[in-house]
Amino acid sequence: MFHLPHSDALCALSNPYCQDSVAPQQFDRAMAEISQFHCLQTPGYAHWLQANGLTADDLHGLDDWARLPPIFASFFKQHLLLSASGKDALELTSSGTSGQKSRMRYDARSLAAAQHMVERIFCHYAWNTPDTPCNYLLLSYEPHGPISLGTSFTDQFLCRFAPANRVVYALRSTGSGHQFDPFGVIEALQSFAEEGLPVRIFGFPAFLWQVLQQMQASAVQDLRLPAQSLAIFGGGWKTRAADEIPRQQLYAQIQQQLGIAVARCRDGYGAVEHAVPYVECARHHFHVPVYARVIVRNPVDFAVQPYGQPGLLGFVSPYISSSPAHAVVMSDIATLHPGSSCDCGLDSDWFELHGRAGTSAGRSCAMAAAELLGRH
Repeated sequence: MFHLPHSDALCALSNPYCQDSVAPQQFDRAMAEISQFHCLQTPGYAHWLQANGLTADDLHGLDDWARLPPIFASFFKQHLLLSASGKDALELTSSGTSGQKSRMRYDARSLAAAQHMVERIFCHYAWNTPDTPCNYLLLSYEPHGPISLGTSFTDQFLCRFAPANRVVYALRSTGSGHQFDPFGVIEALQSFAEEGLPVRIFGFPAFLWQVLQQMQASAVQDLRLPAQSLAIFGGGWKTRAADEIPRQQLYAQIQQQLGIAVARCRDGYGAVEHAVPYVECARHHFHVPVYARVIVRNPVDFAVQPYGQPGLLGFVSPYISSSPAHAVVMSDIATLHPGSSCDCGLDSDWFELHGRAGTSAGRSCAMAAAELLGRH
């Protein structure tokens, strides 16, 4: 196991949104350490730095991490980039039943860091309830054999924060693929309402919206799930963008038809290429935890955009040692806002998502899942 004390210390911080808990230069030292690690342990990374005007020695005093050349997340769809610690690490993929896949490796250290972040965020919002059994509706893929799909792996992990009484999947395994089962989901929700245990809903929002529409079309009576129920979404709408509705409209419909309060409906942003979790606050803003920084770039010249100006969404975080994904640029357009512009009580910056950039052939889990939804 490689020793990365500065990176490990940053990723182990217990308060995910308290900027005062981060010591001066702690983030800079952690980023320098992980970047130097990849210079030594990831073939080609030192040349990548040099091609962008940096050397390993420059990393020591660097405090502007926008200067660190990022890798486009879409690049991981064509290349498996590994450090020495990623050779035999857990491999997760980004796509569903078809299309291009991002293949990422997570060594034990990187996976533990990402999972610790999720655990701290769940504790921050009082969602870690080990004494309260729940029923789960997972709007994602039912596992068939070993779990390698990033969304399924995440959903399985999220079930650790409250004991599982029953787990129902919206995308049922057929042995040769997956099939969306809206009527099975409706039946499960009805039985959950009768059982009276809190319900936790995780996964793709497009599937729950389809279920809610099916309930209305079938004159299914509105349900009242227990007050401690929770809905956390991830993956977006992707190829079903034409059907996408505003999140507040979705949350209002969930409250009306399922009885889950709007305040307990949250969206989550993450990717297999960047596993740091971003979860909406009570005001439905994606605040940046202390484990990462957000850099929004002008898509024309890659210049860093100021607060309030949209651009390509980028991240830097020292959490990952198995792949040089500590500085990445996503294919999403976003705007960064100062923490002071949100009245939820958190002081960290937050970002607003505007959708995907361009119309490339790149695909993700949600895009493949959207095809299943379309076939239904």
